Amino acid sequence: MRPRRIRLIALSFLLLPLLVLGAYADTINMGTAGSYAVLAGSTVTNTGYSVINGNLGVSAGCAVTGFPPGIVHGQTNKCNAAAAHAQRDLTTAFNQGMGLSKTRDLTGQDLGGLNLTKGVYFFSSSAQLSGGVLYLTGKPGAVFVFQIGTTLTTLSNSSVIFINSLTKKPMNDPHIYWVVGSSATLGTNTKFEGNILALTSITLTTGASITCGSALAQTGAVTMDTNAITKGCGGTTTVPEPGTISLMGSGLVILAGVVRRRMRI
Repeated sequence: MRPRRIRLIALSFLLLPLLVLGAYADTINMGTAGSYAVLAGSTVTNTGYSVINGNLGVSAGCAVTGFPPGIVHGQTNKCNAAAAHAQRDLTTAFNQGMGLSKTRDLTGQDLGGLNLTKGVYFFSSSAQLSGGVLYLTGKPGAVFVFQIGTTLTTLSNSSVIFINSLTKKPMNDPHIYWVVGSSATLGTNTKFEGNILALTSITLTTGASITCGSALAQTGAVTMDTNAITKGCGGTTTVPEPGTISLMGSGLVILAGVVRRRMRI
């Protein structure tokens, strides 16, 4: 076998993992809003020692109170061009999320005690997690979208846990989206995962936390009380944007054709 042919075949195998990773790319394009752990339309209000790991922003409002004692590990953008851009991207992401074809209708069901695999889950009105555990099971990069017509509410000590179906162990995952038609409230000491995209407002009561996600409100306030919100996900793989998938796929097809032609020579 000629050296050039060997190199081409080796390159094709190197590209295969990239194509597989692309299959797990985000269904919802967050744009610049994706860098924010907290984003509000009117105000961001904090009580106590909250910690935000990611950017904080507000637009068109300008008020941010309670920092300090709260801590922001990221940029703070108040009624400036960056925050306005993030709000526009949030609106686009919200509309995209609401427009996805649903996998299953969960209207009227409590999320507590359910074990769901990747998909788009629909609630015609409100959704509630009443003190139990919601298990989301899938491979790293699996996408979960919850389309909620009105409110999202969790009661005290509720939890959302992602289980890696390969290792059967809990794991943080960045591809969980809660698209809420009005407002979201996380109860005391709730341990939550995913990005909340609310049309109006978001309230985190005492001790509630969000890992691998964010609290993003379009028109209203984000209200916090001794909370932790972590945008990033430790140990997870960054995946390509959706537009990159087609480019990689096209490149792999072209490369395969080149390999076939070379092998005929």
